[in-house]
Amino acid sequence: MPLIALTGGIASGKSTIAARLREHGAVVVDADALVREVQAPGSAVLARIADEFGADVLDASGALDRPALGARVFGDRSALARLNAIVHPAVRAESAARFAAAFAEDPAAVVVYDVPLLVEARVDDPWERIVVAHAPAALREQRLVELRGLSPDDARARIASQVSDEARLAIADDVIDTSGTVGETIAQVDALWSRLRG
Repeated sequence: MPLIALTGGIASGKSTIAARLREHGAVVVDADALVREVQAPGSAVLARIADEFGADVLDASGALDRPALGARVFGDRSALARLNAIVHPAVRAESAARFAAAFAEDPAAVVVYDVPLLVEARVDDPWERIVVAHAPAALREQRLVELRGLSPDDARARIASQVSDEARLAIADDVIDTSGTVGETIAQVDALWSRLRG
């Protein structure tokens, strides 16, 4: 019953790796999806965010206005820390419940936690292995511009706002180099799966 953490910087190819592991039969728990769930309208987390940052971070329907909140915390380490102190504990609790449910259903399951902010949000390490999706920052910047339509300045700012590649690589048990073709990435994921199931 291995519990694997999968992390990587923005545009590092993490989603490709997660999708391939899911094809192999892994149960993938997506941290970004959990964040959206715990911040849903009517949730205690959303109420605390509005109390902390003001009602103008909610849209007319009472849902989180992500651009408004992002503008409030992007580049402000203190504000980001206050936001994380609200959101991260709720996400940790929900992810732990998802892991437990997956293992209750299949004690031999491989459960993968797809978590971009693993280094930033580390509290404890229940992981059997940490897998890091890695591509050079210049390539990730190019992907953000070409595939997601960001300006070069915005792409660089997004990359710079995350922890360094060195910090992620320092905690890695396995590194998937995503700087080549998709096929080359998939081959590395297949080899990882063989190791996990061996």
